Amino acid sequence: MINTAALARDAGVARTTVNGYVDFLEDTLLAFRVPAFEARLRVSERRYPKLYWIDPGLVRAVKKYVGPLGIEEKRALLEGWVATLLRAYGEIRGILDEMYYWAPAEAHQTEVDFVLKLGREYVAIEVKSSARVSSKDFSGLRAIKDLAGVRRRILIYNGHREMKTEDGIEIWPAGFFAQMLAADRLWP
Repeated sequence: MINTAALARDAGVARTTVNGYVDFLEDTLLAFRVPAFEARLRVSERRYPKLYWIDPGLVRAVKKYVGPLGIEEKRALLEGWVATLLRAYGEIRGILDEMYYWAPAEAHQTEVDFVLKLGREYVAIEVKSSARVSSKDFSGLRAIKDLAGVRRRILIYNGHREMKTEDGIEIWPAGFFAQMLAADRLWP
């Protein structure tokens, strides 16, 4: 998430300066923002947008990291890759009207990385970089299930098996997700 007011305060510059730099990154197609979704599901939501680099490896290259990927890097790279694919297919094929993320302000471990809107329907997507899933990985997808219009809840991970939980959450390997996008099968 990007809080331009906090960044400006930390850097000792005006908020308009930080906003200008972020706008410049978007204008030059180096980055894009995903706004926070306000579902109002009996909780207050965080309101800051998330910032994604257009090339998920760009930050790594700028920092001149050449060694093995760390755990946090893997998560950021996979989530950035998913965001870039969703954005590209949204522009090219019109598979979504809007793309958001959702995170209740009180629950720091509960979030949904992407909430896609098409008309009045939603698809909720959570991204995990691990090769295995655990019950805590589903907390955001379970919390958002009461949102009117949610047609599908998907967890994307680095494993190899497609699965489905008892409460209907679909678990897709990252490669399968890319195939479903290419086949225009994201929406049920």
